[in-house]
Amino acid sequence: MNNCILMAEVIQEPQLRYTSDSQTPIAEMTVQFAALRDNEPPGQIKVVGWGNLAQEIQAGFHVGDRVILEGRLGMNMIDRPEGFKEKRAELTVSRIHRIEADASLKSSTADVPGTAASRPAATTPAAPPAYAASTAKAAPAAKAPVETADYDDIPF
Repeated sequence: MNNCILMAEVIQEPQLRYTSDSQTPIAEMTVQFAALRDNEPPGQIKVVGWGNLAQEIQAGFHVGDRVILEGRLGMNMIDRPEGFKEKRAELTVSRIHRIEADASLKSSTADVPGTAASRPAATTPAAPPAYAASTAKAAPAAKAPVETADYDDIPF
């Protein structure tokens, strides 16, 4: 299952266009997100929204807005003028949430079967039961791990 959630900032104004066959609205924009390391530049990715969500993106989101994006990550091959092909990531968004200063979220969702636009409020959990002190022996100390793998050198 391909599902991504990304917190980013809109750096290119959303552009609305329509497909030639069915006139389905498509909104495209570029967002920027923080790099993994301090010495790296921030990452950028193209975001695409379809249908009613495309119109909501174009009307309601602008450069500088901080958003949380939910959607599918895809890779596109682009022919470069230099004679080689380049792979570029693209996020097809199914939901977009604005991050506002007062920490409340406004969200827009696409009509995706099987997903609910709103969820019922969570009930507050009851206080956990108090446990009586026991005279059981303490568990033996865990052994130190042998060696952990260094995942920083993975090439992707």
